[in-house]
Amino acid sequence: MSTNTSAAGAGTASNSSVTILLGRILLAVIFLLSGFGKLTAISGTAGYFGALGLPLPTVTAVVVGLIELLGGLAILVGFQTRIAAWVLAIFTVATGLVAHTGWADQMQMIQFLKNLAITGGFVLLASSGAGAYSIDAKRG
Repeated sequence: MSTNTSAAGAGTASNSSVTILLGRILLAVIFLLSGFGKLTAISGTAGYFGALGLPLPTVTAVVVGLIELLGGLAILVGFQTRIAAWVLAIFTVATGLVAHTGWADQMQMIQFLKNLAITGGFVLLASSGAGAYSIDAKRG
């Protein structure tokens, strides 16, 4: 009986690590693409940020692009995952509050709710950690 329980427990841990890896990949994709897009189109991003009334739009575009790209990469490979997840959770809520508050427009409401859902994924990741298939796990 004990052997079966151990085998089931080991399978569950493995399945858990696979699902955490899948979640990390899915969360990272949007940030990797968005960060890369911002950093390769700084003037357009800065123009958009300026229209939102953000200070120092070019500097803000670079900082935001780097947060998204490097944070997405950290989540993807599972490096300092709990810290990266908290940083991106806070960043994602802030982004929603800055860029998606025109809630009378249903698309803006959907974008805001999307940000909250992504934040929920990061909070879960910050709580659970990166799983076995990560740099964090390899480092101990």
